[in-house]
Amino acid sequence: MITIRTKPCHRRSMLAFLLISLTSTVFAQNGDIPRTADGNPDFNGIWQAIGSAHFDIEPHAADFGPMSQLGAIGAIPGGLGIVEGGEIPYTAAARAQQQANKADWLALDPVVKCYMPGIPRSTYLPFPFQIIQSPEHVVMAYEFASASRIVYMDQPDFQAPIYTWMGHSLGTFEGDTLVIDVTDQLADTWFDHAGNHHSESLRVTERYTHLGPNTLMYEATLEDPDTYTRPWTVSLPLYRRLDENMQLLEFKCVEFTEELIYGHLRKEPEN
Repeated sequence: MITIRTKPCHRRSMLAFLLISLTSTVFAQNGDIPRTADGNPDFNGIWQAIGSAHFDIEPHAADFGPMSQLGAIGAIPGGLGIVEGGEIPYTAAARAQQQANKADWLALDPVVKCYMPGIPRSTYLPFPFQIIQSPEHVVMAYEFASASRIVYMDQPDFQAPIYTWMGHSLGTFEGDTLVIDVTDQLADTWFDHAGNHHSESLRVTERYTHLGPNTLMYEATLEDPDTYTRPWTVSLPLYRRLDENMQLLEFKCVEFTEELIYGHLRKEPEN
């Protein structure tokens, strides 16, 4: 008898994969995937991730927050991570940059300053987002910073004119999975508060798949030869918000950052 030993994080990944595969198969066999009038899977709705990936997408223990005055409510919760295999395959230089980012994240993280979070970070911030689907476009509107993006479903050769915070998104369907190719993101966006980062060479391939009427499986494969030694993947479930009268609310965070960014420019009154 041969015994195969695996690390705990790998065992968790395999168990999650088997569970998701079984759930997907049963759901697909039931024929319950919601569909639009043109027969494609229907992703319309308001969705949200649960967990602590917005603090750190790699596995991490609970830790002190950046402001000790906030005590327990300002602490960082632990998390199993959403990176398949547990660790981002950085080059040595890129890992050193990540550690430097993390050491001063409150001052350096673009999201702290209300910049748009980019892809895939927008998906697992602790804010809901809405998918609005048509045959030609899929619009994704995010509550954080009123960010949004348009996924072009019928223009496979449409090139991005410039680099942007939310990138350039081209979509297609592979069976019942919505696949979105995201390129041309500014290098300024991070993946979390832990300083995980990328360059302008980043290419993200997103996959949205129904697990049930109110659950999606989200996967994103990231390629960036300037930062990583190989492609790598994050995965997590997304849940439909079923609250009565659910809607995106305003979180125009610029007003919350003015003191942080511009407070040092305030003119002190003369005595």
